[in-house]
Amino acid sequence: MVSGDVPLVRMRRASKIYTRGAREVVALDEIDLEVGGGELLAITGPSGSGKTTLLCLLGCLDRPSRGEVRLAGRDLNELSDAQASRLRNRTIGFVFQSFHLIPQLTVLENVLTPLLYGEVPQSEWQGRAEQALERVGLARRADHRPSELSGGEAQRAAIARALVTEPSLILADEPTGNLDSATGETIASLLLSLRREGRTIVLVTHNDALARRADRVVALRDGRIAAEPAS
Repeated sequence: MVSGDVPLVRMRRASKIYTRGAREVVALDEIDLEVGGGELLAITGPSGSGKTTLLCLLGCLDRPSRGEVRLAGRDLNELSDAQASRLRNRTIGFVFQSFHLIPQLTVLENVLTPLLYGEVPQSEWQGRAEQALERVGLARRADHRPSELSGGEAQRAAIARALVTEPSLILADEPTGNLDSATGETIASLLLSLRREGRTIVLVTHNDALARRADRVVALRDGRIAAEPAS
């Protein structure tokens, strides 16, 4: 884990610009942001405000058009694609609104898929996946297929997959968005417990109740930070 007083992520005047024919679309406009180790940060804002683009930059899934993004001290613009992929695999776990589980695989096989691309010895894969499922209370569903899971179980499986590489940073895109309120509260409580264990969590959410439980909220509007309420 990264110490709470050392920024795990640092963005300096980071912009992301897409070309649409002859037109340029500024998705993010000179963002300055730091995320401390062990922090739970919520990103809010209306659709089209740049939330998902910001999450992609934080997750090394894309690079800024201008400015700087540093993850664990590494400048993304100075890394090759292979280096960025290795850093992403070692440092980040992803949780998506639509779960993104592979339907042909069992829950256990889904959870261990990030290990296929990392440096963990194959002899440890099953044990790690089983521990991650135990952590989210899903050990008894290890041999089931995603189609046999409820929405809450599928999201817990996705969180187990995010945890299996023991990442410092978890990025969650609307983790309660497809769930009813009771199930969403279960997932929120699980994320909060991971934060108490020292994980750094950045989540995009429209759930005001979940955002209020974060250490800090960053609101985006039109690709810029509109407000950054005190924790």
